[in-house]
Amino acid sequence: MSATTSLAVRRYRADGAPSGPPVLLVHGFASDGHTDWITTGWPSALTASGRDVLMPDLPGHGSSPAPADASEVTPSAIVAALADVVDGLSEMDVIGYSLGARLAWDLPSAAPVRRMALGGISPAEPFTAVDVDAAVAFASGGKLPGDPLTAMIARLITGPGRDAVALGRCIEGLRREPFAPSAGQLTVPTRFVAGEDDPVSHGIDQLVAMVPGSDLVVVPGDHTAALRGAAFQTAARSFLDATNEHPG
Repeated sequence: MSATTSLAVRRYRADGAPSGPPVLLVHGFASDGHTDWITTGWPSALTASGRDVLMPDLPGHGSSPAPADASEVTPSAIVAALADVVDGLSEMDVIGYSLGARLAWDLPSAAPVRRMALGGISPAEPFTAVDVDAAVAFASGGKLPGDPLTAMIARLITGPGRDAVALGRCIEGLRREPFAPSAGQLTVPTRFVAGEDDPVSHGIDQLVAMVPGSDLVVVPGDHTAALRGAAFQTAARSFLDATNEHPG
């Protein structure tokens, strides 16, 4: 494992001759590369198909350092760090899930992205209404917040091995630049993937309509089950292995 611009990055080499450009895997909020990708078999499947893989942990997640200030974890700051991870590549493909998909939306403006598969993405900014102080206080032994969204986040950031203070700081940074997608921002060939029972992806068709030629694949499961299911991997890999044309 190596550190690149404050991000811990796992790198995997393709088995045999490369069949396509390297793939960047970007995990979701309050998770890490190991949880989202290794335990679901993504690196081994991609390397077996002839792809190099880069798998960073986002700031404050996994093995990456905790941010000292919320300014270090705005979307633009994290996208810049991801661009540094792939610096020197002439082209790359991206698979992002949840927060990772939201960050990947902005990545083509900073890195040579060829194709993307974005799963579990919300068309709206999810963190604006979160009471960060209350969520972090719960992690320190306080009472569970009464607001359902804040309570959900409070439980999420107190999971085993998670740094609640660092994740709270990430929320503060992310909502400084609320996700406000619009038509024309994303022009690279993109496949969207949503779990049929995933409330986070509600309204994902709005994003599909903003990206010329993109498509949407609905897979079984809620937000977690969709990520861990074989259907998401099949949908993403088949799209990245296609010719460099828009879907459809």
